[in-house]
Amino acid sequence: MTAFSILKPKKVLFIATRQIGDVLVTTPLISKARELWPDAEFHFLGYRGKLDMLKGNPDITQAIETSDRPRLKEYLSLFFRLFQRYDLAVVTQPSDRAYLYGLLAARQRVGVLGGHPQGLTPQDKTKKSKSDKQNAWKKAICLHTVDVDYFAQHVITEKLGLLATFYKNKQDLFSKPISVTAPAGDPITPSIAGQLHSPYIVVHPGPLTAYKRWPLSYWQILLTWIVKQGYQVVLSASPAKQDLQLNHDILSLLDAETQKNVVNTAGLLTIPQAGTLIRGAIAYVGVDTSITHLAAACNIPTIALFGSTPPTNFGPWPNGFIGEQPYQLRSRTQTVGNVTILQGPGECVPCRKAGCEDRASSHSECLDQLEPTQVIAALQSATQE
Repeated sequence: MTAFSILKPKKVLFIATRQIGDVLVTTPLISKARELWPDAEFHFLGYRGKLDMLKGNPDITQAIETSDRPRLKEYLSLFFRLFQRYDLAVVTQPSDRAYLYGLLAARQRVGVLGGHPQGLTPQDKTKKSKSDKQNAWKKAICLHTVDVDYFAQHVITEKLGLLATFYKNKQDLFSKPISVTAPAGDPITPSIAGQLHSPYIVVHPGPLTAYKRWPLSYWQILLTWIVKQGYQVVLSASPAKQDLQLNHDILSLLDAETQKNVVNTAGLLTIPQAGTLIRGAIAYVGVDTSITHLAAACNIPTIALFGSTPPTNFGPWPNGFIGEQPYQLRSRTQTVGNVTILQGPGECVPCRKAGCEDRASSHSECLDQLEPTQVIAALQSATQE
């Protein structure tokens, strides 16, 4: 147990050098830090193009962007910009680079330590022993560290745990409602806004990787059902080539009458515009991806389709939840607050592998067996409340 720290920093740097979803889940941590240090100045360091989730965040004075693979000139510029400018660095990712940025920038640090799930096999124990050795220097330079637990600990609980050393009683961290701060919305492009009519449901089929995909024919069944209920469907997607193609493939399966009631916004909206779109919806359906976390943060009924990812680790946080863990590890359907998480059958669910073949391009049998009737039932319940 780390000793209670009386540090009262005047300038704090939060570091999240990963994807947009990883940035969004730091916002409860930032809000709680603001309660601790109401007069401190907060800056945020992340990758270029990944910080839109912080747009309009009232607690962040300055967002600092860097390339995910900086060249020497950019490293030098960052060095002079950061060097010992902060009293505290909050390292929210376990990467070596994030820790080096923290070491460069601040006099004191707290940080997340990577590792492997606790297992019983010799291979698991070997991996854990190796990660413990790799983490030794990170522990040595930190006031306080938090170990990752990919199954039992929610990622937001993990991030909030970074502040535990500043509380005499750790439970005070979780005794009040905890919420994710969605980015401020931007107006939707008129050409898209003009196509929308209420009530509509936002559907986001595309994950970053193939093993989180739900079958095409299932999306066809779901979208056809939604339209028959009298709702408009608004398809969302990132500008990534595979996501654009996925939405195109789904649309090609729909009959002409259904297509008339589907608006495809794939690749046409920024993150703040997507937030505006989602706030106007009566419900959201999506896979395990960052936009699903954004939907939950926008406080609308959010239905998330989960395969190999443990919801206990990365399920969208139900805003206003009090406590450390909103979810069960395995449950075909579970609803907490505004979020419903659906999982397919199987004793192996969730495995935390990259699909059944443990590679990015793999399929996931648990998602193949998560039938449209289960999603329709959840959507019916969400839209009737």
